Amino acid sequence: MDLLTPDALPADPIDALRELGRCEGEIERLRRERIKEARSAGASWKQVGEVLGMTEQSAWEYFTRSARAAIAGAAEGNEALGEDDAVKLAVEEVRAVRRRRGSI
Repeated sequence: MDLLTPDALPADPIDALRELGRCEGEIERLRRERIKEARSAGASWKQVGEVLGMTEQSAWEYFTRSARAAIAGAAEGNEALGEDDAVKLAVEEVRAVRRRRGSI
């Protein structure tokens, strides 16, 4: 499947780089959506990792990167929140999301 060919890019190298960056963002979004669909359909992290050319752990880390960053940012902003409490809070939040989706 050829979605983008060199001939489809703008002639100007800067414009071409800009278009490639836009395409990368779109590919990232589509990849994350397909991972979510695959997992909802019962695919394991091992299967997802294999098709992405990475380990099961790397696939999970890739997919959860933004959520982990948001949790880390929230924890850093709250100095009164200890590491153990932050982990408990994160686990509770994940469980709440899964309950809302009917995953548990």
